[in-house]
Amino acid sequence: MELTFTHYVSLIVVLALSFVPGWYLGRKVKSADDYSLGGRAAGIPLVTGAILGTIIGGAATLGTAQLAFSFGLCAWWFTLGSGIALLIMALFYARKLRSSSVTTISEYLVTAFGPAAGPVTSIAATLGIFFSIVASGLTAVHLFSAIFHLPNYLTCVLILAIVLAYVLVGGIGGSGGAGIFKTVLLFVTLFAGGFAALSMSSGVTQLFASFPSSYGDIFGQGVGNGLYSLGAMIVGVISTQSYVQALLSAKSEKVAAQACGLAALICIPVGLPSIAIGMFMKLHHPEIAPIQALPLFLINYLPAWLGGAALTGLILSAMGSIGGLALGCGTMIARDIFGNVLHIQDSKKLLWINRMSVVAITVLSLLFVLANLNSYVLNWNYMSMALRGAGVFIPLTCAIALPGRVHPSWGRASIMAGVLVAIGWTVFYHEAANSLLLGLMASCCFILPGFWFGRSERLSSEE
Repeated sequence: MELTFTHYVSLIVVLALSFVPGWYLGRKVKSADDYSLGGRAAGIPLVTGAILGTIIGGAATLGTAQLAFSFGLCAWWFTLGSGIALLIMALFYARKLRSSSVTTISEYLVTAFGPAAGPVTSIAATLGIFFSIVASGLTAVHLFSAIFHLPNYLTCVLILAIVLAYVLVGGIGGSGGAGIFKTVLLFVTLFAGGFAALSMSSGVTQLFASFPSSYGDIFGQGVGNGLYSLGAMIVGVISTQSYVQALLSAKSEKVAAQACGLAALICIPVGLPSIAIGMFMKLHHPEIAPIQALPLFLINYLPAWLGGAALTGLILSAMGSIGGLALGCGTMIARDIFGNVLHIQDSKKLLWINRMSVVAITVLSLLFVLANLNSYVLNWNYMSMALRGAGVFIPLTCAIALPGRVHPSWGRASIMAGVLVAIGWTVFYHEAANSLLLGLMASCCFILPGFWFGRSERLSSEE
């Protein structure tokens, strides 16, 4: 993977421009609330940008091309599932979440099920998000190593510096501004690459005709696998602090719902050009490592100025995702642990804790990446969805759709059961394929009796 002088000039110029939104918006950050939620005054562009800046990461680009190289169209499940999840979130969750005065998912569940629900939710959600950061970090390390020919540890230092430049100063505003820039850049460059791959393959039909029939089947890895991928994305996205936090930063309920719906429509097609490129590279360069399919195509088959900009888009996709997810973790650590459990209320102290938590989470995730460099990107993402969704999704949905109907003690038990089963299965059986389903089943085992006891309590109070 050898870049020309034009590649590097294009890459550096576009990368430098991408820092401007975060630096500009970072001037407005004066408190922990400004950092986490932008003063709850964000319009549709910034909320949409914050969502897309996080969800369109390395998994949606390099990871999708990597999986398409090996299996074909079924690699679309990540961005397709993400878009469907955001659409559901826009229709049924966004307004209720924004109408609350909370900052984190944990705080929302505390209002429904009592203070004991907070720490368990925060720990599970943070652990789940951590593995999603690992997925984006994995793509970033491979990409940076290939482009700059640096040792892996120096690559991690460079990644850390760029991530912190995005979110350490500007917080949710910086994440949203960078997300807008990144999304526009990726759409222009990736779709240009996708059309080029299809054109050189004589069209979609001819490209798929060059592969076994399973490559053209979205259920190419099995119906069960496809449905699990979709379910994991829906549960995981709705249960993720980073996306909820973006909605909470909106200036109104209407803006939150509209921005989430817009993000859904943008997210759904974004994986398609990566799939076309991954399959093209499998056909013409079957000897390469799958993770290299997308960057090698951009370097060798696009004009140098466009290829350099496209590589910057890939870098930003991984950096923005890491930054947005780490910001979500930092917010939960600062608010839920130091604020609500340790009772630290000073806004400047919480701002400092939030920023330091972002640094710590990013460093730990990159160390984890170095120990798992040859793993599949999307596998980490699906594990992440299972861990953060198993104990949160059902209680959160009940708290939003049927407030006050579940007895608080049973709601707390539902959260804990889902979390413990999902984590236990992953730890002892070393796979996440069934952990989400089992965790959701365990959560249901306590939430359903909770409706009965909640009903009994209401009837008793009425009498």
